[in-house]
Amino acid sequence: MTTTTRLHYLDAVRAYALLLGIVYHASLSFLPIFIGWAVMDISTSDWMSVFVFISHAFRLEVFFLIAGFFSCMTLQKVGIEGFLSSRFTRIVLPFLLGWILLRPLLVSGWIMGAESMQGDANIIAALVTSFSDFKGLSMSLFVGTHLWFLYYLTLATFLTLLLYLLHTKLSQFTPKLASIMHFILVHMLTRKGLYLLVIPLSACCLWYMQHWGVDTPDKSLTPQWPVLCLYSGFFLFGWVLFNHQKTLADFMKLSAFKVGVWLCSCIAAVMLSRYQMQYMHEYYLQIKAAFVISYAVMMWSSCMLFIGLFKRFANKPNAFTQKLADTSYGLYLVHLPLVVWLQVAVAELDWPILLKITVISLCSIIIGFALIKLFRGFYHQLKSAPLNKKRLSNIGIEQISPNK
Repeated sequence: MTTTTRLHYLDAVRAYALLLGIVYHASLSFLPIFIGWAVMDISTSDWMSVFVFISHAFRLEVFFLIAGFFSCMTLQKVGIEGFLSSRFTRIVLPFLLGWILLRPLLVSGWIMGAESMQGDANIIAALVTSFSDFKGLSMSLFVGTHLWFLYYLTLATFLTLLLYLLHTKLSQFTPKLASIMHFILVHMLTRKGLYLLVIPLSACCLWYMQHWGVDTPDKSLTPQWPVLCLYSGFFLFGWVLFNHQKTLADFMKLSAFKVGVWLCSCIAAVMLSRYQMQYMHEYYLQIKAAFVISYAVMMWSSCMLFIGLFKRFANKPNAFTQKLADTSYGLYLVHLPLVVWLQVAVAELDWPILLKITVISLCSIIIGFALIKLFRGFYHQLKSAPLNKKRLSNIGIEQISPNK
């Protein structure tokens, strides 16, 4: 596949997958049960639980798949050295800087949320407390935010690169073993391979999660192996797809069968999830087995349909989509403190749920756009300084994205 062709539908996929993440987080305060989120709104809905449940099954999976696709493209375009430099500036650097800069703001949001649920919230006191906590610079600094996905993206990239280098070396010294590896990877991408190998492997990862569904590993830098295997699998799948366009076309192809499978798996997974806490149920293990299989099918069919829809309807140049794609990564990095603060602000208002979610999501996106534009303006000013021009141009901050 040529690396010079801009894939407009994949621009749209990565942009709207990350924007879906903003709406997902905006919806968490409207769940009918308290899940430990910063605040619980006075208005809740069971339908929010269904939306959160289904969207959580594929939004980051799509992101990792697309990231793997573009990572393979980048490696073939710039080589190992350029690839490693690119991954550092576009993934590792935002991970480190983002965690340091955003964690105090997130802590303040949680403090205000707790105070809000008790009847009052003190913004200044919350900020003072959060920045006091920041002074500790302990390992807890690196936990408790949404940027864990960059940490796992770094690990997935490293593991996939090791497999790539291993395959390259095996091709030189033991061609037969290398051909076996290639055969396995290619047949994973066929329709039969997807149903007979990839989905069962995903179900195995889900079985060993701490909860039913996909865990959010934001409590420790120690990798949760089921989560790492799952996301690395999607990353590897996207990586291999780059060189197999026929399989990619089949993967994205929309059909009534895929829609039917998706709908049935969603219904089954939602219904079975109700048994999660019923540990003493006579058929608990059988129900869990049925759940992880239906959840895995829902996960993969959602990815296929999500990408397929954009392939069908967004496969043409579009200035707005391209602008959104170039900014969505930065938006996702900065959005969570904005979302939490806005959730606290509207928690006690007697507004319809959809209006609140719309206000929270749109305001977070608009403010995020403004912050990114302000940051880029500041960056350009620094870059224009004679002493900084060469140094800053090597950092590559202007359009940080893991998919480039």
